[in-house]
Amino acid sequence: MTPSLTSAWTRWLAVASLGVLSACSSAPDKPQPAPLPAVSGTFKLQKAWTNQIGEVSTPLMASVHGQQLAVASSLGQLALVDAGSGRDVWRLNLGAPIQAGVGGDGQRFAVVTRNNELVAVESGRVIWRQPLPALSYTPPLVAGARVFVLTGDRAVSAFDGATGQKLWTQQRPGDPLVLRQAGLLMPVGDQLLVGWGGRLASLNPLTGTVRWETLVGSTRGTNEVERLVDLVAGASRVGNSVCVRAFQTSVSCVDATNGRMAWSRPANGHQGLDGDAQTLWGVESDGKLQAWQRTSGAPLWTQEALRFRGLSLPLAWGQALVVGDQEGWVHALSPQNGQPLQRIGTDGSAITGRPVAVGQTLVVVTRTGGVFGFRPE
Repeated sequence: MTPSLTSAWTRWLAVASLGVLSACSSAPDKPQPAPLPAVSGTFKLQKAWTNQIGEVSTPLMASVHGQQLAVASSLGQLALVDAGSGRDVWRLNLGAPIQAGVGGDGQRFAVVTRNNELVAVESGRVIWRQPLPALSYTPPLVAGARVFVLTGDRAVSAFDGATGQKLWTQQRPGDPLVLRQAGLLMPVGDQLLVGWGGRLASLNPLTGTVRWETLVGSTRGTNEVERLVDLVAGASRVGNSVCVRAFQTSVSCVDATNGRMAWSRPANGHQGLDGDAQTLWGVESDGKLQAWQRTSGAPLWTQEALRFRGLSLPLAWGQALVVGDQEGWVHALSPQNGQPLQRIGTDGSAITGRPVAVGQTLVVVTRTGGVFGFRPE
């Protein structure tokens, strides 16, 4: 991509982001959430430790590696934290704002800076940097001694994990507007699954060759923003069943061996899913929690008690379904019917990304950079 095209692409992305954000911020009479619902108290949760990473204003996600987790701040802090104690294993200031991350395999970790630079870290030190031709909002994927990146021009690139040498790039042309949030990039066996607009594609991770593509989200509306469609981060995989969400369009489950659609249902959410072998859970854009039967897509239940609370991605964790909200509350609900079981506070700022489970510890990160570990009583 030439410098002039890169600049033009950046402007297109900025227009897309501003269009979506301004549409949200200018909405009249924003609905107010109802009072917090009563909880049954049948699920006990207590704070185990706290840490601090710094402000999180970009689409960053914690990643889990054994009994450790990697977290990052938008201002450039990257840390590997021991989930048992909450203490740093190592911490590094990259000296540049971080746009997307954190990806890792337990040995190497990768983030993308706002300067379109892919940075790889090992044992708390930078081992290489590589410039990217476009913005990225998706955490890099570190797997198989390689680092994979999905950029805003809908290109997927593979880099050697040890040296940073680019190995291949595969791109699918499409509408220049993309979401300013993490897209879909995940491994399934010997496949690399990627969201290309409204399509789920399987790539050969060794060569970038496309094995299959399946349309799971169709454009709608009359202008560029309304026609925006992308698969969002947060897919649920059980065996060969991969269930994904297309931004404010649909929830679908696909057979990852051949891309065949198992089922698809209209859904108006903008964040990903979690699930097990029987059930799939998701949050709609207005905060309704919904559950579907995994094999058929049949609706199981809807919970509206947390509407308009700016909920995070959900996490199925033992006997609870966990979500965070915009006021820093962590809610534990029944996976069977969505009834509130417990609620615990953090620092009053929004829960970012998604809650993660590290062994017996539940970890959430807040907008102001609080990292909180909780355990069942």
